[in-house]
Amino acid sequence: MSATPIESVGAFSPIAARAAPVTTRGVPAWLRRNLFGSAGSALATLTIIAALFYYVPPFLEWAVDNAVFRADNAACRALDHAGACWGVIAEKYRLILFGRYPFDEQWRPLAATLLMLAMLVASCTRPLWSRWLVLAWVVVFAAFFVLMRGGVFGLTPVDTDRWGGLPLTLLLSTIGIAAAFPLAVLVALGRRSHLPALRTICIVYVELIRGVPLISVLFMASFMFPLFMPPGVSINVLVRVLVGITLFAAAYLAEVVRGGLQAIPSGQHEAAAALGLSYWQTQRKIVLPQALRLVVPSIMNSFISTFKDTSLVTIVSLYELTGSVTLALSGDSDWRQFFLEAYLFIAAIYWIFCFAMSRYSQWIEQQLNVGHRRA
Repeated sequence: MSATPIESVGAFSPIAARAAPVTTRGVPAWLRRNLFGSAGSALATLTIIAALFYYVPPFLEWAVDNAVFRADNAACRALDHAGACWGVIAEKYRLILFGRYPFDEQWRPLAATLLMLAMLVASCTRPLWSRWLVLAWVVVFAAFFVLMRGGVFGLTPVDTDRWGGLPLTLLLSTIGIAAAFPLAVLVALGRRSHLPALRTICIVYVELIRGVPLISVLFMASFMFPLFMPPGVSINVLVRVLVGITLFAAAYLAEVVRGGLQAIPSGQHEAAAALGLSYWQTQRKIVLPQALRLVVPSIMNSFISTFKDTSLVTIVSLYELTGSVTLALSGDSDWRQFFLEAYLFIAAIYWIFCFAMSRYSQWIEQQLNVGHRRA
């Protein structure tokens, strides 16, 4: 009798047990995936940890353990820079935050700043996005200028050349960004236009503005522009600076938007033409939403750059946050030597704003990429 198939194969031999699959959840899995995924990653992680152990303890000793937090100039001098003198912040914080604004009226820039910050937070909250938000911004800007300028409702008039500190930084960056974005979109569309004259104007504008530093633009807006005005006609220096910042930011932002427009396939335009959509309907409903979504990180990068570039307005004697530090310390020999602590203070303020803008950009990316994420 012939052998059965099983007998012909031979005796059964079990397969050796295999190791359990590596877990992909929990702290060990996160460390392995992000910090020790390869030899190079592990080496970089260990190097950073060693650097932290080497530099952080001395910094904490300087910044916390040996620091003076009260406004005691004698105690700060006795440290001889062995510890931080945060007393300079306690002594000069009002001049740093509000510049040369009259001391007794500094509740007004404080209220204006809080109002502006509240409006910025509201604008970043999705349930509040509606047409009423535009009207709210008009009201907030009007209230901001009333509080800062005065002259009505019994408020003492304060000239714009005495505005400074954080309120001025927020004003310049907010208006500069808000005005530059729509201008940048129009310029980007103009550079891709089939009309030679319009395309040439947009190209000349972008290349001219990008070819000079912002300081030159501010200098021209503040000192040279009035020379071309008719006799007796004068434009406020704050308005001229705002125009300069807007034009400069729009030139860089236009190239970012143009990059997004070039990434849209031509089939999108052909499909819109097949549906009978006009040029502006195509741009508003099909092209621009896709193009702007693709360049959200670059757009936010331009916004952050504009926010930090406001520090250059000191050249035209507008003392925003950075300029206010110089103003606060330059005329006081007792506290002048503790400039490092003062600059660390405003650096922390800049970092908080820039980090918040960065995180909000990441949230916007997640919201816009819902249709492209894997289930």
